[in-house]
Amino acid sequence: MLVYQDLLTGDELLSDSFPYKEIENGILWEVEGKWTTVGAVDVNIGANPSAEEGGEDEGVDDTTQKVVDIVDTFRLQEQPTYDKKGFIAYIKRYIKLLTPKLNEEDQAAFKKGIEGATKFLLPKLNDFQFFVGEGMHDDSTLVFAYYKEGATNPTFLYFGHGLKEVKC
Repeated sequence: MLVYQDLLTGDELLSDSFPYKEIENGILWEVEGKWTTVGAVDVNIGANPSAEEGGEDEGVDDTTQKVVDIVDTFRLQEQPTYDKKGFIAYIKRYIKLLTPKLNEEDQAAFKKGIEGATKFLLPKLNDFQFFVGEGMHDDSTLVFAYYKEGATNPTFLYFGHGLKEVKC
């Protein structure tokens, strides 16, 4: 299994269990999330509840919750939204922090493609939910979630260069 960690913080953000598609010249990775239910599990053991003593739900906590699989699996933490000015400031700081951690070839590709990726992201700012890894570090790589037109499941966007592949 491969896990993708935030190159800046080490937080786990993704794994190969969630296939991705490269967009914007490989700068962004697009991953489809799914709504799922977590919590109580209905187990039928073949007993006849009407013949048993006590209430049907005695001592059972049937708490279930709908969550997005990626957010739940990697314990992503939602962040406040960004306006255009704040987002541009984040991107500038992110480029400054990430670039020295990349090899020369990746630095060149990242510098060449980040402007186009930023132009792709800017018009969608109002549609995004912003997430960071479990550690909630100030210098974390942002993960963007939004719903494509007509979609019932969210799409997540990651900066591909900001992820480090780790074999587990």
